Amino acid sequence: MRFDVITLFPELFAPHLEVGVTRRAYAGGSLQLKLWPLRDFAEGNYRRVDDRPFGGGPGMVMMAPPLERALSAVRGARAQEAGEGEGEGAAPRAPLIHFSPTGRKLDQALVRELAAGSGAVLLCGRYEGIDQRFLDRHVDLEVSLGDFVLSGGELPALALLDAVARLQPGVLQDAASHQQDSFEDGLLDCPHYSRPEQLPRADGGVDAVPDVLLSGHHGRIARWRRERSLEITARRRADLIEAARAAGRLSKEDERFLRSLKLDATP
Repeated sequence: MRFDVITLFPELFAPHLEVGVTRRAYAGGSLQLKLWPLRDFAEGNYRRVDDRPFGGGPGMVMMAPPLERALSAVRGARAQEAGEGEGEGAAPRAPLIHFSPTGRKLDQALVRELAAGSGAVLLCGRYEGIDQRFLDRHVDLEVSLGDFVLSGGELPALALLDAVARLQPGVLQDAASHQQDSFEDGLLDCPHYSRPEQLPRADGGVDAVPDVLLSGHHGRIARWRRERSLEITARRRADLIEAARAAGRLSKEDERFLRSLKLDATP
């Protein structure tokens, strides 16, 4: 799987390649990352990539010509590396993803979809925005981290790469780890505990690990974790409970437990 990133700040991606568990995805070859500095495709002595917006207003707009040259180089390199032809049987064209507050919200479903594919081209905008003509011509998907504005697309790109990388085989030491993450089954994750069994408090008391987790009874532990996941989700993200219910992911036992909480998210 290969990701190509068009960016003004390629140096922001170096730590992602060198530290943390996701480094294994790149070291092991399951994920490739190619950075394309946009100024390499700008013309003139100043390597200009932006200009004032037509119609006036604050900020600068990234110009289409440098972006189109960069994208053309990316497409050519991907085709050459894959040995693609122009006819039938050529590898699927990698989608161009642009990060924008107006885009589809990045969620685990989209991460799984991308993790199962062959990669994408990531476009990291800056300044006031990107010439709409380039977006209309080339962008396949716009993605947003949420209802807020960042200085550029590099942080959303890093978030997407991190989320996709950890789903690659061999990246996590325990292959089942990501299956228990929040959102993998549509719910938030349950609480987790480690040593020591009792943690002293400032008032002289202790906070203890729940007894069920020390019982060794796998069935009871699994049910406790499921109920804590249901409770946290119902209290904090009732919309996820409704979505899980609509998708048929809640058992009769789950529904009985939710009713016992007497929350608005329960029927």
